[in-house]
Amino acid sequence: MELVKEAEQLERSGRSIVHLSIGEPDFTAPAPVVRAAHEALQQGRSRYTPALGTLELRRAISSFYQQRFGVDVETDRIVVTTGASGALVLLLAALLDSGDELLLPDPSYPCNRHIASALGARGRLLACGPHERFQLTAEAVEEAWSPRTRGVLVASPANPTGTTIDAGVLTALCDRVFTRGGFVLVDEIYQGLTYDHASTTALSLDPRVAVVNSFSKYFGMTGWRLGWIVAPREWIGTLERLSQNLYLCAPAIAQHAALACFEPESLAICEQRREEFRLRRDYLVPALRRLGLRIPVVPDGAFYIYADVRAVARAPGGRSEGSTQFARRLLHEAGVCLVPGKDFGEFEPESYARISYATSMQDLQEAIRRTGAWLESRR
Repeated sequence: MELVKEAEQLERSGRSIVHLSIGEPDFTAPAPVVRAAHEALQQGRSRYTPALGTLELRRAISSFYQQRFGVDVETDRIVVTTGASGALVLLLAALLDSGDELLLPDPSYPCNRHIASALGARGRLLACGPHERFQLTAEAVEEAWSPRTRGVLVASPANPTGTTIDAGVLTALCDRVFTRGGFVLVDEIYQGLTYDHASTTALSLDPRVAVVNSFSKYFGMTGWRLGWIVAPREWIGTLERLSQNLYLCAPAIAQHAALACFEPESLAICEQRREEFRLRRDYLVPALRRLGLRIPVVPDGAFYIYADVRAVARAPGGRSEGSTQFARRLLHEAGVCLVPGKDFGEFEPESYARISYATSMQDLQEAIRRTGAWLESRR
């Protein structure tokens, strides 16, 4: 975020900056969702909703799981939340006490471990390299489990790597954790944005898994702040009470509007956008490799590439530098903004950078042109 602030300062001074940093789709909510929001406003449907969310939206989410994944998810297992971030706050507040430990892959989205820290618990990072597709394995969890460990949080597709977790790997991980009496949370915020295979859900593997999802990424509703949880039924009362005390309910207008996400017109728009993201990925991966960046695992989801920049991260005179300094130089000298690996954990953070393709193809092409010219000037 500090680099993003620097990029904004440069833009205010008149510099042209290509942003490959923030994980926010350049597509906004589909037109039917916007129309539904207008209608809800005109009808005055802005009052508080139940803490668990409107019954209509929970039923719509339940139907979506059945129609898209063939999975039966009872409405009374669904909690509508203030974004996926709100969902994670509720879940970790329900499941962790001060001094408890949550196992996470390294690299992973930093806010997950920070939420645990805010609750007095510890988010313990376990190194996951390219060989594991940057995903946790049952063996790593078994080796790391301690008397303080309460559970595991994984993501599929993942931020910052864009990788999904193989069904067999996740099943083995769940078996190991449940044998120890722990919980498994699966962040499915980027569900729907997969490119080499159909989207899946961990709910099809084991009913004891809890998942977090969002209307932000696939449906393009980032600022509407709306997400959901599917959890074991015995957790719901606790999640409801926490919701009532922490934020009362998710935004009412957003909930009424989100019903339109599941209409055929909206789903068709979202699928067109998914294809556009795939085209961007398929352009950007070989283009980055031609520039000398190494991509050890081709991402199959989300809109991120986790690139090894060691071969090109050279200071003037040929001295090697880490991804943090590389990203800063690239921003100030070439006008391209990306995110260094140190945001995402402790696994070789100065070797990697996250590159977001949640921007137009024209911007991606310009970023490649600028980066290529800048690297050439440094040789």
